[in-house]
Amino acid sequence: MQTHGNSGIYRSLFILLILCTFSAASESEMEHFSFAHEVKVLVSDTEIVAGHVIRLKIRATGDKVVFPTIDEIDGVKVLDSEERVTNMFHYVNGVLKKERTTLILTFAPYHDMTIPSYDIDIDGKIYKSESVKIKVMGANAKTIEDGNKFFLHLETDKQSVIVGEPILATVKFSLKVGIRVTENPQYTKPTFKGFFSKEVGDEKEYAKGNRQITEMKYLLTPLSEGTFKIGPARAKIGLADKNRRDMFGRFIGTTWHPIASNRVEIKVAKKPQESDLVGTFSIEHTLDKKSVKANRPVNLTVKITGNGIFEDFEFPDYEIDGVTVYSDDAEIESKVENNALDSRYVKRFVFISDKDFSIPARHISVFDMKSQTLKYLDIPAYDVHVENRQALASPKPQARIPGAGKVHSNLEIPKRSMLDTEDNRGLPQVRSAPWWLIVLAFLAGILVMYLLKSLLSLQWKKKGRTVNESEALGILYACVNASPEVEEMVRKLYAKKNGDTGIVIDKKQLKRLVEKYDKQ
Repeated sequence: MQTHGNSGIYRSLFILLILCTFSAASESEMEHFSFAHEVKVLVSDTEIVAGHVIRLKIRATGDKVVFPTIDEIDGVKVLDSEERVTNMFHYVNGVLKKERTTLILTFAPYHDMTIPSYDIDIDGKIYKSESVKIKVMGANAKTIEDGNKFFLHLETDKQSVIVGEPILATVKFSLKVGIRVTENPQYTKPTFKGFFSKEVGDEKEYAKGNRQITEMKYLLTPLSEGTFKIGPARAKIGLADKNRRDMFGRFIGTTWHPIASNRVEIKVAKKPQESDLVGTFSIEHTLDKKSVKANRPVNLTVKITGNGIFEDFEFPDYEIDGVTVYSDDAEIESKVENNALDSRYVKRFVFISDKDFSIPARHISVFDMKSQTLKYLDIPAYDVHVENRQALASPKPQARIPGAGKVHSNLEIPKRSMLDTEDNRGLPQVRSAPWWLIVLAFLAGILVMYLLKSLLSLQWKKKGRTVNESEALGILYACVNASPEVEEMVRKLYAKKNGDTGIVIDKKQLKRLVEKYDKQ
């Protein structure tokens, strides 16, 4: 009877525990949980300022869920996509089922838009999600700065160009003064589809009003005609998680906030006239000598400077009969000064010959953006005189030295070494030591190492262990709840580590606590 009564009590307590567990669950979770097939759409905001990030959650309830691939939402690029499965088990007709799959999408619209209805496959049947309208308020510089702790903004110096014309794109990361970032922002540069891109210069940081600005600049070259959208730039900003604190009341942990810049539309037109370069340039050319001795080098240097880009430019090579021509890789530099692009191109050639020769002229076509006309950069022809060419052409006969001037290869390796004792009479022969002597030496070495280690260990124990405060903090922090003495020591070590010069640590007490808890 007594046993039966205890079983009833235990059963009642078990049922009460289950009821308490369900009642402790969040009301929102209980509200969304359902065994029936369904699709729900949850949006973080339906009215935003342009540039703010929206999180879209599409929740599907069922055992097997297949979402469509979503790269864009009403023309707005999806920045991040994540799929989560919540394991909430239940039995249906004696079969264990799994509930709720959630697709999470983030995007940053810059105009009014509508999240369309999507077809979701749940257990082989198609269900449709609801469409949602998003209202986007216009974003000027003041609206963005007033309403955001941090934001990214993308701008270009031109929105209408021709193929090959350089564009300077600037990404600005703005952070309101006073906002503490716990981790370095995770930055992803904009996508520049349809353009050759190159980062120019270093990051530039400056203060403007109550904000700290960081700028990144990119040089873009349109590769074909058409209308393109560049961007967005993306970043994740790490801020202290205010819901998590350590034992001293300080915030621990990091919450990541995704942000995205705007996108910029660029219209690229065909070049009115075909040309080697697009921009405004000038050219310099120098030949170091016009008269040279036979087989001595003549150096030609070509330097082009101006506003434009050289990434796709190839200087025409020189091919001259009877002349050896060398050239190095071109030196290309691009920098931004006073919001203007300055580029520099340097190419060097070396000519070597034993007779007179001519370097032909070269012409480089440039479509000038200022005058909208085709111009040319000219490199004139040069005549080079080579001295002593007759003497070199008919050299005097010289006595031939056997083997002179030949490059030897595949030399035969001698069959015997010069150090072979057989061929070195008079030198002592080298013999290998007996095997037992090698084994004995090895064992003796192990014994010496063991004795040396034991001696050092005895000296260490005799002198006593030196306690490092940083190491001690790591050991004692794990045992902070062991005793009030340990807790007090951890507080002192933390305070001293954070710069409190008034804290005095009792070295003997610290040593005793470390030795006590080091092995626990």
